[in-house]
Amino acid sequence: MQPGFSILCFQASADLPFLVFYQRKGVMHAAASLLNSSNLSLRFASQTQTRLSPWIAAPSSVRLPLNRSQNYRIALPPLHSTVSGDSTQPQQMASADVKAQDPRIAGISSAIRVIPDFPKPGIMFQDITTLLLDTKAFRDTIDLFVERYKDKNISVVAGIEARGFIFGPPIALAIGAKFVPMRKPKKLPGEVISEEYSLEYGKDVMEMHVGAVQAGERALIVDDLVATGGTLSAAIRLLERVGVHVVECACVIELPELKGRERLGEKPLFVLVS
Repeated sequence: MQPGFSILCFQASADLPFLVFYQRKGVMHAAASLLNSSNLSLRFASQTQTRLSPWIAAPSSVRLPLNRSQNYRIALPPLHSTVSGDSTQPQQMASADVKAQDPRIAGISSAIRVIPDFPKPGIMFQDITTLLLDTKAFRDTIDLFVERYKDKNISVVAGIEARGFIFGPPIALAIGAKFVPMRKPKKLPGEVISEEYSLEYGKDVMEMHVGAVQAGERALIVDDLVATGGTLSAAIRLLERVGVHVVECACVIELPELKGRERLGEKPLFVLVS
């Protein structure tokens, strides 16, 4: 196959033939010879091509860095939401406590905007700022977390910089816990305790104020998204070093293809949308 050339197969339903499209130099085309052999109209094929065009990714030869500060999925379509307590489901909703027909989940998923080719070509950026603009979806997001943790005797909600600062404080207030920011180096003015962690290309450091938490407290770690799991793992280690029991990690979005859940070991992870 030529470099920069990729193929996508699409089947509208079980009783219809496959449509085959190919991408070359960033442009998707219908494979006309196959379309002509089917009973599908060219108008339908054109509409299908238009709808699928935003989902075509950059050639697989492009290697992009995995950085937790970038909320993206590589070469994947926009988010869809399903509810399942089974982690083997392809579109996972990590909550056995959220009812399968809860309409809030679909609203949250649809409020998250996917921006292609940001910050680099081939990246589908998961933008939660549109969720924040939707007051109902934002409220539902907080409510779902609060409903899960209000009776778990949690005294600390630790939010990871930076979007963990958005979701963490309202959860903490609602369940009667204190909020502790987990920050990047040289952001906290007082004495800090630090934890270094590895990224795919280099290292980073997470810091927390000394005395912000006490040994024996029960903590919830909050962030907007889990990708490779490196940052969540560092937050767990940092809290456990001072004797805090981490009850669970909670994120709005999970990118399961990056296998961040595996990096957390046995520590539970709760997410709303995969």
